[in-house]
Amino acid sequence: MKKHPEQTDMIYDLLRTKSCTKQAVFRKTKEMFAIFKEVLKETAEELNEKIAAVDTAVEVKYTDKGEFEAEIKFSGDILIFNMHTNVFAFDSTHHIYQSSYIKKDRLAAYCGMINMYNFLSDSFRYNRVRDSGFLLGRVFVNKDSHFFTEGKRQFGFMYNDFVNDVIDKEAIKSIVQTAIVYGLEFDLMTPEFNDVREVTVYQMQNMSNEFRIKTSKQLGFKFSNEEE
Repeated sequence: MKKHPEQTDMIYDLLRTKSCTKQAVFRKTKEMFAIFKEVLKETAEELNEKIAAVDTAVEVKYTDKGEFEAEIKFSGDILIFNMHTNVFAFDSTHHIYQSSYIKKDRLAAYCGMINMYNFLSDSFRYNRVRDSGFLLGRVFVNKDSHFFTEGKRQFGFMYNDFVNDVIDKEAIKSIVQTAIVYGLEFDLMTPEFNDVREVTVYQMQNMSNEFRIKTSKQLGFKFSNEEE
């Protein structure tokens, strides 16, 4: 069989550059996610101690859900932080490609992703599997610890300097606190009357778990898949 050393060299070069970079990004994102867990735990303990002096029924609780997931429960809300195990690139039109930082090192554009979701705590407590949660924002981290956030309101502008912003415990603490404030600011909205005016006997008998109308908080925006 005829050998193709030029293809072997190409494969080696791709492994040495892209594959090694993606592994470095994964390790960095995992390292930062461990700090997210640490901050969430510390935040829950601090807030719970303070609020207990006011009302013991208002609980702030941290739960480690495994290697790539953690949650913080406060009052009627749960924030779920989830680290995606894959590494991502961006569309060629994305704004990060306009920076001199990325033009100098295209491999710096590869990022790990940490998602932040907001759910109602009762959705899990009563196993209301039809209830909806909302993606508050996403944190993207590269091999050099540079990062930016993507989302609505604060997460759309608070950290968008990918060239200069470097993620650390203080930045993570700010992100966590912003997410908690975000979740607390938006209230549960009453469903439209016409949406709930008709219900079957089965649904009424099983309302806790099987009611057909989803419960969710109105966060003031919709994602593209909702609009579609």
